[in-house]
Amino acid sequence: MPVLPASQRPASTAVSDVRPVRVTGPRIARLIADLATADAAGRTASVTAFWSEAERHGTPLVEELAGDADHRAVTFLWRGHRATRQVLLLANRLFDRDRLVDALLDHVPGTDVWHLGLRLRADHRGSYRLAADISPKAPPTDPDGLQQRLRSLAAHAAGDPLNRLSAPTRWSPVPNSVFALPRAPAQPLSGRPGKVRAGRVERHRVASAALGGDRDTWIYLPPGHELVGQPPLPVLALCDGDMWFGRLGFHHTLDALLADGSLPPLAVVAPDAVDRHTRARELGARAEFVSFLADELLPWAAGRWSLSTDPRRTVVAGQSLGAMTALYAGFLRPDRFGNVLAQSPSLWWRPALPPRTGPTPLVLGAPWLVTRFAAAEPRPVTVHLDVGLHEGSMVEHTRALYDVLRSARYRVTRDEFNGGHDHVCWHGALADGLVRLLGT
Repeated sequence: MPVLPASQRPASTAVSDVRPVRVTGPRIARLIADLATADAAGRTASVTAFWSEAERHGTPLVEELAGDADHRAVTFLWRGHRATRQVLLLANRLFDRDRLVDALLDHVPGTDVWHLGLRLRADHRGSYRLAADISPKAPPTDPDGLQQRLRSLAAHAAGDPLNRLSAPTRWSPVPNSVFALPRAPAQPLSGRPGKVRAGRVERHRVASAALGGDRDTWIYLPPGHELVGQPPLPVLALCDGDMWFGRLGFHHTLDALLADGSLPPLAVVAPDAVDRHTRARELGARAEFVSFLADELLPWAAGRWSLSTDPRRTVVAGQSLGAMTALYAGFLRPDRFGNVLAQSPSLWWRPALPPRTGPTPLVLGAPWLVTRFAAAEPRPVTVHLDVGLHEGSMVEHTRALYDVLRSARYRVTRDEFNGGHDHVCWHGALADGLVRLLGT
């Protein structure tokens, strides 16, 4: 089921409708009620049956709410032991990271059951981790001390052992757990390895004067494409190649899109982000990286394979700071990039801003890049924007950019998904955006 464009959504999709509300789910409520009247043997049997059910169906528990068809009770669980002091849920953008106490699970006294239930709209998709505190010292009682303890605990968070679904993370070898509620947009094109013809994935080292050194770059070529004798392919320049191809296997998604006829054969050039420091230094609205993409990477690739140089058949895409790179590439170099796919753009970014180490910087007035687009002559580019409804100020920033582009008569579309700043949301939306921009 595709995501509806923002302009076509009913009023019920207002941001207030997607905010998480803490609840006690029906299954936990039944367990607590059973334990209240049971003897010791009965309590043991009830808890054993509860965990057996959780292991059989997987977690989190997703249950309907009486009289509320548009939401579900989503219960996250942890099986503790006598040393467990507290358990922290790190769910992408569902809690304020400056108030981690709100993300602590509740304990059912006398059992090993820890739980946290949230009322979430039924189209939510997201990732999460859990962390159990088994330190010998009791948690601090003062709020600041507890927050510091929980920040330290968060560094040890891991996937949910009862959840069979997981997704790779950017800088950590430990994957996140994933959940999707019944009305979350379907992702049938997440890949069918071995069932469709596979494209070719290669890694190359590309010299760059603009970046002051070489850059490892992933190349995707569609099935059957040879070095010579083929019509020029449309091209996608995609930021964070090490994530999309090195961890997320986006080539399998591309294979499926091509096999289904949703996309024409295309090539992808996707340079690595390298590491946190390099990514923060290079991505954003930085002319040097745009020059690398437009004047070094694309010509290098076109010299080796039959690739289109028509900006109308070229897409530049990215997420977060990479989305800022994509937008700025369309702004500075519409002669090379005629299509921009920007997911969750970090519009708080502005020139001379130091690398971000804490909370999202405050934006006073219109974001810097929004003002650049507003003040300039329209570029001949088509823009598609994605943003998650749990991304705080980024939602309003993206809407502001959309309004400016539409007022300037750009070809622009915007989708809002019910999720956070999250690759498990971006993955399907990236496929949808490519079909929107290049699809047959």
